[in-house]
Amino acid sequence: MLEQLIEVICNYVEVEAENVKPESRFMEDLGFTSFDFMSMLGELEDTFDVEIAQQEAANIRTVGEAVDYLEKISA
Repeated sequence: MLEQLIEVICNYVEVEAENVKPESRFMEDLGFTSFDFMSMLGELEDTFDVEIAQQEAANIRTVGEAVDYLEKISA
């Protein structure tokens, strides 16, 4: 799941896949804007066939947290 998420992340920001780590923060480390982040969440919903709650999305700060959340809701 992490690899797929990194692929999606690289579609939104200019960052090399090998520089994306579980502890990478979307805004501070990867350079996401809030618009980029919300757009990416929409793509993740399509990719993983899940629905991401807006309230939950606000709590996702790092790549690792996103992976944990996606694994939890797609189980």
